[in-house]
Amino acid sequence: MFEEISGQRRQQELEERVLSRWKERNVFQRALERRAHAPRFTFYEGPPTANGRPGIHHVLARTLKDAICRYRDLTGYLVERKAGWDTHGLPVEVEVEKALKIHGKDAIRAYGLAEFAHKCIESVFQYTGEWERLTDRIGYWLDLSQAYVTYHEPYVESVWWSLKELFKKGHLYQGHKVVWWWPEGGTALSSAEVGLGYRETADPSVTVRFPLTSTFKGQHANLLAWTTTPWTLPSNCAIAVGEALQYQMVSCDDKIEIVAKDLVAKVFGKRTFTVLETFSGAELVGLSYEPPFAFATPSGGRAHLVVGAAFVTTESGTGLVHLAPAFGEDDAETCKANGIGFLQLLHPNGTLTEECGPFAGMKFKEADRPLMKDLADRGLLFDRGQYLHDYPFCWRAASDPLIQYARRSWFIRTSAVKDALLRNNNSVQWFPETIRDGRFGDFLRNNVDWALSRERFWGTPLPIWVNDVSGKTECLGSIQEILDRNPAAFAPFDEAKRKNPDLSPHLRVHKPWIDDVTYEIPGEKGVYRRGARGGGGWCGPGAGAAGPPPSPFVY
Repeated sequence: MFEEISGQRRQQELEERVLSRWKERNVFQRALERRAHAPRFTFYEGPPTANGRPGIHHVLARTLKDAICRYRDLTGYLVERKAGWDTHGLPVEVEVEKALKIHGKDAIRAYGLAEFAHKCIESVFQYTGEWERLTDRIGYWLDLSQAYVTYHEPYVESVWWSLKELFKKGHLYQGHKVVWWWPEGGTALSSAEVGLGYRETADPSVTVRFPLTSTFKGQHANLLAWTTTPWTLPSNCAIAVGEALQYQMVSCDDKIEIVAKDLVAKVFGKRTFTVLETFSGAELVGLSYEPPFAFATPSGGRAHLVVGAAFVTTESGTGLVHLAPAFGEDDAETCKANGIGFLQLLHPNGTLTEECGPFAGMKFKEADRPLMKDLADRGLLFDRGQYLHDYPFCWRAASDPLIQYARRSWFIRTSAVKDALLRNNNSVQWFPETIRDGRFGDFLRNNVDWALSRERFWGTPLPIWVNDVSGKTECLGSIQEILDRNPAAFAPFDEAKRKNPDLSPHLRVHKPWIDDVTYEIPGEKGVYRRGARGGGGWCGPGAGAAGPPPSPFVY
């Protein structure tokens, strides 16, 4: 053991002597100078977030990066190795909220957006020293003296330029996306973040009657649909069935119910029942029914019809699926494909909307029990129980459940270059070769348009300005383009800077000051304001729509 420890110490001493010699002789800079006229191999460090400490996984990633850069240097290239710092996004906001002992969007607004942005800047370089010491200690050659910083104005402008190029080509557009949503935090979470917060939980399990509006096979029957989210029932728009599945009409307790044939025994359990008819799901498609709640009518399409869907199975439930397109990706795709409208009777903060009468203002989970009682009082609750399953909670606030929620978003049309990406992938020599058609190839084949906007406060603002009268949209690619349209565009920020000289000049391209930037175009009515202010689209205005979102931004 003593010899092993002594050997480790000798190796550490040797490493430290080598690192000291590199510093004394300025080896990194001299290595760059010797390649000054060589062809350039561009390398920008995928930037770490400086408000968190480095971990062992960063050592692994940086070792691989360093090996590639050194190889390119040895083969005759100038490799400048530009460092960077990721200073935007939800991790920074959460750290600042913790420091201020506040939580959620409303608390941030109450604190003040300008003050909050200033605190974000103070937070982002909290652990820079530790990162620099790690960089030196592992012998990672990186130019830290000229690092790019994602909140700095030149970097923001580089993103704006890229987005404008995509906009000109028709590849930047506004649509909607069902996302995993954190109501208390007021933001969407990535799939990686959602995966961190799953835990076993017990949710209500309810089977609900949806009465058909006309007779079917000579009977007044109810469709039986199962759900673990009673709070979505006020936003029901359709019922899905498997067209190739077999269904049965069952008489039980003086009522006629319709369920999948393979699930009849499970659904009715110990009840006494009689099977009256057997038929395919295709025969149910097109039938209309009465929704369990009639607080509002879906907009933008048909409503309360039975539709066919390939994802319906007989593995659980009743074989009939309640569709609320505002709260499920499969629901949304199925409803759009069948011309079904949209209804979203839940605010982004997780409370039921004003249309919901006695349930208005209730948090979605708190509303489950009162909604079930109302259904039972009206004879629409066939069965209830508990369902134990894994469900995602916010990994930063473990008590906050997430929900699937349709939000307006800005997309990059990555699907437009899908074929080219697949061709390029096939030309790459992969190690191991299975990656090409396996993990990476599968990722490319299943590519969908990238939803890049986030509804937060600390990020790169999307450079989208919309005419508040005509709805005409412009994407501006630089500060100069803004000043060309309105030379006094940044006057509010300049005044704030005059009152507070410590205010970072880079903040003028951030919220709240960027939202003060407006302009007019001679000969046009209206004022151009940043962000999506109006409605339109499948997820736009109408009964129960969530309303126009705040100005979006990307990070």
